[in-house]
Amino acid sequence: MDDQRFLLAGVMGWPVMHSRSPKLHQYWLRQHAIAGAYVPLAIQPDGLPAALRALAPLRFSGCNLTIPHKEAALRIVDEADASARRIGAVNCVVVRADGMLEGRNNDGFGFVQSILEDYPSWRADRGPIVVFGAGGGARAIVVSVADQGARDIRLINRTGDRAKALEEEFGAPVKSVAWRDRHEAIADAHMLINTTNQGMVGQPALDVSLAALPTSALVADIVYIPRETPLLAEARRRGNPTVGGLGMLLHQARPAFKAWSGVMPQVTADLRRLIEATL
Repeated sequence: MDDQRFLLAGVMGWPVMHSRSPKLHQYWLRQHAIAGAYVPLAIQPDGLPAALRALAPLRFSGCNLTIPHKEAALRIVDEADASARRIGAVNCVVVRADGMLEGRNNDGFGFVQSILEDYPSWRADRGPIVVFGAGGGARAIVVSVADQGARDIRLINRTGDRAKALEEEFGAPVKSVAWRDRHEAIADAHMLINTTNQGMVGQPALDVSLAALPTSALVADIVYIPRETPLLAEARRRGNPTVGGLGMLLHQARPAFKAWSGVMPQVTADLRRLIEATL
């Protein structure tokens, strides 16, 4: 990166002021003594095309995208990497030297790294993985665990048609399971993942009994407010290993920062404390 350049990046969303990304990226800018700023960009859905096209003339290195822009951005960027195309969404835009916009999706990377951070010996191919949800988070995680070698991914969603559609789109190893069969489907699971908003502050807990789940199964939740959802609390009480959603948030930001700055940052205990204090 040009030493005289001021690195400018941000996060586009609607709403966006709740995002922890500015505090996260500003921490890394200071840590690595990079002159720059990372700002929240409140962009309404109909303003997204113009906002993304403004990145290059405004000398932005790129931006992150959050709800509700991830899917729409895929149709706007000039190119998208394989991960973004398979997931069907963009969460990171890189402005190339020629002004072209490249879309990427780092959510799957963030999820896998968050698991490996706490459980370095984890492998996706050791048994069935049960995923609750069929939205953007589920898409990213299904792709990521499939790439990690998962051979049996069971997708469960209250609206069964959405899970069935993902089964048809992704093919093996994804198999949709009817909502009514959710309690039995986890009986031999190696891992259970909640990608829905159930358990988030203001939302009811995920409606699943863990009675049949092996206590050796890893239980993960991409929700990070609260830091421990009812699902994770129940799993921890019965002896299951657990992983919350904060790690995914932190790790998905690392490849974006590297793309813009040339530096691959790390998730440190100090950074975790900084972000946890805002939750």
